[in-house]
Amino acid sequence: MERRRPKALHQLLATLGVTAVAAGAWAGWLGWDQHRDVHPDGSTTGPYEAWQVIGLVLSLLPPLYWAASRRHYVAAVLGISLGLAVSAFVDWSDDASGLFLVGVTMVLIGSLATTAALTGVIGAVLTATRRNGPPSTASG
Repeated sequence: MERRRPKALHQLLATLGVTAVAAGAWAGWLGWDQHRDVHPDGSTTGPYEAWQVIGLVLSLLPPLYWAASRRHYVAAVLGISLGLAVSAFVDWSDDASGLFLVGVTMVLIGSLATTAALTGVIGAVLTATRRNGPPSTASG
């Protein structure tokens, strides 16, 4: 007889796994770039370039889809959001002004909203597909 893990334990393990993947993605895409670019007019930008943030977002889509497709909606939303928020906190906590907490809060709120919306869309599409079957490719 096969023993199955309780649903809550399965959900917790999925959440921890997705959190670790999100933190690893942050480290891989953003964690190594710590310097700001100084422009000729004296203004500064950075430390991240647009391609780094886009890469981070795109690399989080597969774990989001994985969790949502297995109906681990909490893991998809909280795992990614917590992984990003904790990573941002660790990465930015050396800011002497204390304003890094505003940035961390923005990362948390933005990632919660985005992952919740995407998880809802993925869940709805997969539920409709499971109920109705895959779309027919035959025409005519």
